[in-house]
Order: sequence, then C-alpha cells, then structure tokens
Amino acid sequence: MTVMSAEKRNALLEMKRLELAGLEKRGVRVCGNAFSPIVLVKGELNDAERGGSRLLSGADGTALRAALERLGYAPEDFCALASVAGACEEGVAATYAPGDPLPPELFRWALEALDPEAVVLLDDAASAMMREAYAEELAEVEQFNVAMLESGLVARVLGRRVLALGGFEAALASADAKQRMWAYLKQLPPLGSPL
Repeated sequence: MTVMSAEKRNALLEMKRLELAGLEKRGVRVCGNAFSPIVLVKGELNDAERGGSRLLSGADGTALRAALERLGYAPEDFCALASVAGACEEGVAATYAPGDPLPPELFRWALEALDPEAVVLLDDAASAMMREAYAEELAEVEQFNVAMLESGLVARVLGRRVLALGGFEAALASADAKQRMWAYLKQLPPLGSPL
C-alpha cells in the first residue's frame, strides 16, 4: 500500500479548490465536502436558498444528514449541488440568470469535478437536469423506468449509483412520504458497508 506524500496531497487539494472556485464564478452552487462519496442535487430551491442561504441548511438538510448517518456515512460526508444557477462573478458572461437551470454541460462538469460514488436527485428539476446532462449514458440503460430516473430506482451512470427521490423537501410534511424516502435512501449504503 502506498502512502500519498503531503506534497502530492496538497497539490490535489489545491487543484480541486481551483476547479470548484472556477465553477462557483460561473454560478454553480456547491456546499459541503467536495470529496464526499455522495452528492445531493437540488433543483427546486426554497425561499431561504433562493435568498442566498446555503443549500440544504433547513429542515430538508437536517433530515438528510440524519438519514445519511443512519446509513453509515460519516457526518462530514455531505455535499450539495444545485442544478440551478446562482449569481455569476462580475465580469463572467453567462447566457443564464440566477435561478435558471444550469446549462447541462456546466452541471455535468460540476458533478464530474465532485466525482462521487453516489448521486441523490432530491426533486424533479434535479432529475430532469441529470437526464439532460447524461442523456447518452442513460440511453444505454436497458430498463426504461431506470433510464428515465423514476423515483426510487437506482441507475448506474458512469459507475455511479444515481437515485431520484422525486420531492424530498415536500415529503417532510407527511409521515408516509418520509417513510418512502427512507426506503429509497436505504438502497444507497456507503460502498463496502455490510448489507
């Protein structure tokens, strides 16, 4: 087993930091641990998030953190990505405005930069973005419902497990819907964990 030198590790960390900073300048909203094995994608932002609050800083984030910990993810294994644009840095020319869906290629670039083992699509807007950004890969999935990212089904996309929830934040209002979300999430334990 080789141990990564501190110099190499620091160079990789700096490279990731610069890549994410470049994406954020273009209006990509990411928060949390960029090295997390799981990324939560949100496309339908609530009022607080549209007003500038961090992604998943409300009740939905609290519930997701608790669910992920119960599944065996470490508390620091939490990363959120918005499929809608935030504000671009001054001087960056963009064909989209804050609140618009990100261009699919920019969303894909962001998700590939994060490079998670699993992706959870929290709402229909996030699922639509994933379908558009990864259309070629999803076209290769044999089962139509899985390829369309139907809620509760796990798709394999470029070696990643992708799960659509179809409205996590809205589900928090109903005990039955919360149970359904938990049943869906239980399909994505950390890799290497006992079943």
